Parts: sequence; structure tokens; C-alpha cells
Amino acid sequence: MSGLLCYCRQGFEPELAAELSERAALAGIAGYARTRRNDGYVLFACDDGAALAARLPWRELIFARQKLQLLAELRDLDPKDRISPIVAALQGQPRFGDLWVEHPDSDAGKPLAGLARSFGNALRPALRKAGLLADKPQPKLPRLHVCFVDGDHALLAVADARDSAPWTLGIPRLKLLPDAPSRSALKLEEALMTLLSPEERDSLVKPGMHAADLGAAPGGWTWVLTRQHLHVTSVDNGPLRQHVLDTGLVEHLRADGFHWKPEKALDWMVCDMVEQPRRVAERMATWLREGWCRHAIFNLKLPMKKRWDETRLCLDLFEQQAQKPLLVRAKQLYHDREEITVFATRR
Repeated sequence: MSGLLCYCRQGFEPELAAELSERAALAGIAGYARTRRNDGYVLFACDDGAALAARLPWRELIFARQKLQLLAELRDLDPKDRISPIVAALQGQPRFGDLWVEHPDSDAGKPLAGLARSFGNALRPALRKAGLLADKPQPKLPRLHVCFVDGDHALLAVADARDSAPWTLGIPRLKLLPDAPSRSALKLEEALMTLLSPEERDSLVKPGMHAADLGAAPGGWTWVLTRQHLHVTSVDNGPLRQHVLDTGLVEHLRADGFHWKPEKALDWMVCDMVEQPRRVAERMATWLREGWCRHAIFNLKLPMKKRWDETRLCLDLFEQQAQKPLLVRAKQLYHDREEITVFATRR
């Protein structure tokens, strides 16, 4: 087989399939998506998986937690010897720098976690003996992924470490600290890790910068910004947790975050308000168009149906109404639910 293997949030397989189909067509590469709802992954078959992988960068895919180039699909594996057919299927491939054995993040896939852990320990020496795996992890070499979708059904795929999620299953392992005001703090932490490269984080998020948090209560996103030593204007009619205010970096304004505007330009604006996604897209565009902020991270709450269509409409609306050249990235994060998170900055 040739094509892509992409992981996603369970239940969002149709949205990822629609995204891959549309973007492959725009790239001039014919293919089709194979998936079932709640599988937690999508296969996109085409004649040239390497070309498609190059045309669809991982950071630009919205509903894909991970993007891999598919090498083979192995069915009816003998539980007594799964290793031999995998080694045989990989003959002729260049040497891999690392091996990740995984399973879909789905109700059906999670029981395979034990198999994935134990099988990786057995497969590594066999691959090294066949000359297919480096003795130690080599990030500059392609990374081999073995994804078990059942005990006798595995997908073999390869990742470029520079163009894929650096976490198994595409899920960053974040811990909710005891003083976090809400679980929503994890969304902004993941957004900064996923939507910005390490170099961008160093240059765009600096101590002493000024930010606004719209719809801030109880203060989860404000708390994340203060941990980066930013000065934050937190706008919400609701209360903030006292220890967030005690940082000395926060000014709490009791106002409607959807209509408030700053007196002078800020470095950052973040927003996690519950509102219709098109209204949010239009308001966020106003912030960039008017120069009220240089960079923004905001969430778009998606409807239950036609979520890919609504995503494209909202992002197009945002870029059109901003009326400025922008770099825009969007992702459905692990800590998101029925929403996507968007990063935007002026080019």
C-alpha cells in the first residue's frame, strides 16, 4: 500500500477523512480515504505516499494528531510469530532511527496498549539483526511506526521527525498542576507546544510581554501566561482565582470579553469563550485587522454536524476579515473536545 496513516480524536474520523481528501485534491494527488467512525485513525490511499506526505505538512493538518507515510498493511498475523512478516515487509527499506509501537487512541485500541509495550521490546532486536534499525535512537533517520489496530492486524508506517508529532500517538503528556485554576490550562499549554515550533516559542513568547485573556474566568489561560512571565489583562465578569491575581502580573477587568478592546496594542490575545464559531472568527479577525494584538490563540467551538465545512468556513472568514497577511495554524488538540484551537500571527 501507499498513502498516509493519520491518527485523530475518536469520533472525528469523517472530519479528518474530508480534510485529507480535500487537501490531496488541491495538491493534485488522487486518492481516497478509508475509515470507520470511532476507529481513531484514517488511512488515505494514493499512488505516491511520499509525495503526498511532502505536500501536507503535519503542522498544517487540523484534525490529524499524527501524520505518517504508510508502508504496509498486514492482516491475519499469527500471534505466535508477528515479527517475521513485519521484518519481511520492511526488506528494502532504509535503516530506521527509532521504533514506536502504538495503537489507536480509541475504545477498541486502548486494550492493545499492553501488546504494544511488550511487542516493541521483542521487535527491536529482530530489526537490528536485519540491519533495519539503528543501535541507538537517531532522530535524523526516518522513524518506524507499527500500529496495532487488532491483535492480528498491524499498519507499518514511517515518520520524518521534522514533520510529525514528537509524541507517541501524537499526544503530548501534560500534567495538570495542583494550582492550575481549571483543566482548560492544559489546552493553552498544548497549543503553545503544538502550534508553535520551539524557535517560535522562544521568539514570540518572552517575559515582560503584554497579553489579554478574553473570557478569562476562572483564570486557567491567564495562569499559563503568567507562568511565562507575561503581564495579562484578564477580561471577564466572573471571578478569577485569588492565587492568579496574587502573581502581581494580572489586571482583572470585569467586562464582556467579546466586546472589550485594549487602549494600546498588545503582544498577545488569547480567547476560549463559548460562542458561535463564526462570531468568534469575526471578532478575532477584528483584533488582528485593527492591530490590537500581534499574535493570537483562540478556540472555535464546532457544531455537531458538518464540522469540516464549518472549520473551513470559519478559518476562511477569519483570514478574509483580518485583511492582513497572516500565518494561521489550526489543530484539534488532545485536550480539545468539540473544538479546534487556532494560532495566528502577522507575517
